[in-house]
Amino acid sequence: MINHLKIIEILNRFDKENIKIGSIGSHTALQILKGAKDEGFETLVICKQASAGVYERFRVADDVVLVEDFSEILGKDLQDKLIKENVILIPHGSFVEYVGARNIEEKLGVPLFGNRKTLEWESDRKREKEWFNEADVRMPLEFKSPREIDRLSMVKFPGAKGGKGYFLAKNEKEFYQKYKKEDGEYTIQEYITGTRFYPHYFYSPISEQVELLGMDIRYESNIDGLARIPPQVLDDCPIEPSYTVTGNLPVVARESLLPEILKMGDRMVESSKKLFPPPFCIETICTENLKFFAFEISARIVAGTNLFVRGSPYSQLLYDEPMSTGRRTAREIKIAIEKDMLDRVVY
Repeated sequence: MINHLKIIEILNRFDKENIKIGSIGSHTALQILKGAKDEGFETLVICKQASAGVYERFRVADDVVLVEDFSEILGKDLQDKLIKENVILIPHGSFVEYVGARNIEEKLGVPLFGNRKTLEWESDRKREKEWFNEADVRMPLEFKSPREIDRLSMVKFPGAKGGKGYFLAKNEKEFYQKYKKEDGEYTIQEYITGTRFYPHYFYSPISEQVELLGMDIRYESNIDGLARIPPQVLDDCPIEPSYTVTGNLPVVARESLLPEILKMGDRMVESSKKLFPPPFCIETICTENLKFFAFEISARIVAGTNLFVRGSPYSQLLYDEPMSTGRRTAREIKIAIEKDMLDRVVY
């Protein structure tokens, strides 16, 4: 792993008056770059030819770097260019999926906003479970093998794939009817019925505060479309549900639920300090008894924050100006530069 001191050595060579904010052209890059420009930074996007026009037409990228494959960011030439241009990279879901958490930790020598160690913890189901347990956050029951399945359960696969390939199984037989060997490793969790909440948290190492900047639910294909089909039609023509994320919808939780939502964020931050010391989203279900179950964490900016480029109902309570998660990230970097504390927010 590239250690923090090595990144700080590189960061110390940066011209702090000319920092650029960069990211990979996908996922939340538009919001990240827009937020950076709102805070006065120059911006850079690394993208493929097919998507370059998006960042040019929305005028959020000052510099467009074209690549054949996103893994090119691990090469010396591109890393040297980014370091020479004083670029701080902002990770997001596609960044992690296309480059790989382990590669980011071991081969990416460009300063990254946040603690890169969290990327490995969020991509490893066992470590993720340890993180939730340390934070005393309730999780669905997990089955160690298909043989143990005795109730409706969700079968998941690792990585930031937006729910692709997930399926339901109520017993071992149904599991093996649906599981494909090429799917690889899996996690089996009991299926919790309830409403979905995906709160977007931002932790500031400078102020040591956890901020709730927004909340969303995922719009998933084809499960959300199945709800529009009458039950009698489904009985005659059964369709296997799938859970591929195709979009996001804004949501505001009832106010009485906010204390627990805020406490979950606080506890996750405190436990992370113990587990891997030097923005995130907890994916939750709220049952009819108003109990929260957390089934996943995304320890970087999430796609649902794209709903709130001009801010959310929650960020409006914190700030008297439009504040997206992308802009809040750039604001944190700006404050860190002013206070000579970049080493606290970059690794």
